[in-house]
Amino acid sequence: MKLTKDQIQKIVLGGMMFFGVIYAYFTFLLTPLTTGREAALKEIEALGPKIDAARSQIAKTKAIEAKEPATRQLLAQVKALIPEGAPVAWFPTKLADHFKREGIDRVAVRMLSEAADKELPGFSRLAWAVEIPRVEFINLAVALAALENGEPLLEIHMLEIEAGRDDVQFQHALLTLNNLARL
Repeated sequence: MKLTKDQIQKIVLGGMMFFGVIYAYFTFLLTPLTTGREAALKEIEALGPKIDAARSQIAKTKAIEAKEPATRQLLAQVKALIPEGAPVAWFPTKLADHFKREGIDRVAVRMLSEAADKELPGFSRLAWAVEIPRVEFINLAVALAALENGEPLLEIHMLEIEAGRDDVQFQHALLTLNNLARL
C-alpha cells in the first residue's frame, strides 16, 4: 500500500496536531494543576502546627472555663477579707490592734510601695514597713505566728531583729510585709 503525497501530509499534520495537543495538555493543564497541588500540600503542612496550637489553646480555654466557678468563689472570698476604703486608713490600725492584743504596745507602720497585682486584676500589692522598737523575742514570735495564721492576704517578706544594747531582754524588730488590697 502506497501513500500519496496528500495522505502523507495529512498523517504528518495529524501527528503534529497530536504532539501539539499532548504538549498543550502537559503545559497548560497538567503543570498548573501539579503546581497548585504542591502549593496546597505545602499550605496544609504549614497549617498543621497552627491547628495543633489552636487545639491546645481550646483545651486551655476549656480548662479555664471549668475553673471559673471556683475562681469566682475565691475572688468573692478575697473581696470579703479586704475592708472598704483606702488601705492607708485601715491597715496600720488593724496591725497595731493585732500587736496590742499580743502584748506589744508600740508599733510604727508606714507604707513603702504600691503596685498593681499582675495575677488579680483590680487588686494591688502593698509593701509596709513595721517597726517595733522594744519587744521580747517570745512575744514577737507568738505575735508574728498569729499574724500569719490570722491574715491569709498578708505575707512577711523580711524580718530583722536586733538585740538591745541597753537591755538584753528586749529586741528591736523591723518587718517588711506585703498585703493585698483593692484598687
